[in-house]
Amino acid sequence: MKVQFDILTKTRAIVLYYIKELSLDQLHVIPDGFNNNIAWNIAHLVVTQQLLHYKLSGNDCLVSDELISAYQKGTSPSVKFSQQAFDEVLELFQGLPSTLEEDFEAGIFKEYSAYKTSTGFVIDSMEKAIIFNNFHESLHLGVIMSLKKLV
Repeated sequence: MKVQFDILTKTRAIVLYYIKELSLDQLHVIPDGFNNNIAWNIAHLVVTQQLLHYKLSGNDCLVSDELISAYQKGTSPSVKFSQQAFDEVLELFQGLPSTLEEDFEAGIFKEYSAYKTSTGFVIDSMEKAIIFNNFHESLHLGVIMSLKKLV
């Protein structure tokens, strides 16, 4: 699984590289033809990773219920982040992959509730959840790259 954790870390580093020169205002632009923005995508990745790995394995998520409610699947941007709030999301975005790896190695993921994704893929183990999450993160990296061209 080490390679999967490396992929997650690298994908997130690429996202951070792409957004490093963007202003907070640019991160919140929703271009024509899109229904979300870069800031939403980043918070959504934080939340989805937590739900796929922690909630579905019966563990407590490491992010607030408010963040989950605002950025889970099916949501769209409703408010703008303050710089402080977005910095907190970026801290989670950067730090949670290593926490996940540590928790995985510590064996805290003992159970998993099967979940059928919108793509039809059934996740029924933590290992599959980690792999699927990397696929999901890569899809959103592509969206973020497209959004950056338009902001």
